[in-house]
Amino acid sequence: MQPTEEDVLAAIRQGNERVFETVFRLHYAPLCRYARQFLPDADDAEEEVQAMFLAFWEKREGLLITTSLKSYLFRAVHNRCLNRIKHFAIRDEHRQHTLYAGDTTAESPVQALLGDELSDRIQTAIQKLPEQCRLAFTLSRFDELKYQEIADQLGISVKTVENQIGKALRILRTELSDYLPLALLTWLLSHP
Repeated sequence: MQPTEEDVLAAIRQGNERVFETVFRLHYAPLCRYARQFLPDADDAEEEVQAMFLAFWEKREGLLITTSLKSYLFRAVHNRCLNRIKHFAIRDEHRQHTLYAGDTTAESPVQALLGDELSDRIQTAIQKLPEQCRLAFTLSRFDELKYQEIADQLGISVKTVENQIGKALRILRTELSDYLPLALLTWLLSHP
């Protein structure tokens, strides 16, 4: 008897590597072909598909999939490819600006140190957030999903997403209050 999709997802959530590998083998090639529609370089396309599967495995325990697994995987690859395209565009724009204006934005060692310390502190503060709050916040800020997409993925209402992200921002403001002067100093140093 063929396992249901719910059985497959339950096995993956429980860490069943064999079931995950089966899903990987079934969907990997079609997802790579799909990614190639966005990213002409085959290596870039494969890299995004692999990164999506890695993230899928790492977040397996908290996954709430409201569509079919196949639709979820294709949507995740779609989002990753679009983010990569945005990244390429920003990088190219920065490169053009640097060529035109010259590299006057080199960081001083102090700026680099302050930025690294602040970045580490932000990551620590995010990890302290309650699970659903952290998921909603990271999907919004790092995966750049819209509130409706987050609601669909987490199986909650858009209003709950708004509340969770608002809560995350309040907690982070409190957690990082000591670093507000540092953030301001970093900004001032990078904007002469």
